[in-house]
Amino acid sequence: MYDDTFRPVIRRRALATKVLVVATTRVEGTWKAYCDAVPGYDHQQEVDAVLRHGDQIAEPFARVLFPEFDSLPYAA
Repeated sequence: MYDDTFRPVIRRRALATKVLVVATTRVEGTWKAYCDAVPGYDHQQEVDAVLRHGDQIAEPFARVLFPEFDSLPYAA
């Protein structure tokens, strides 16, 4: 059976212990990155909060932090 449910690719980078940047792909084939302050205890668990509440970062900065998404357009 074929499962066509979209599953985003999510990557994270810690800029400091309490500053996390998270990038995610979107269903339309683009991606976006967000930044937020976090408690800094477990970045794996803090990813969802950054995606929900973080500020979008500008494309030039996002592309430096996440070169693995170079072939994808950055969401507006």
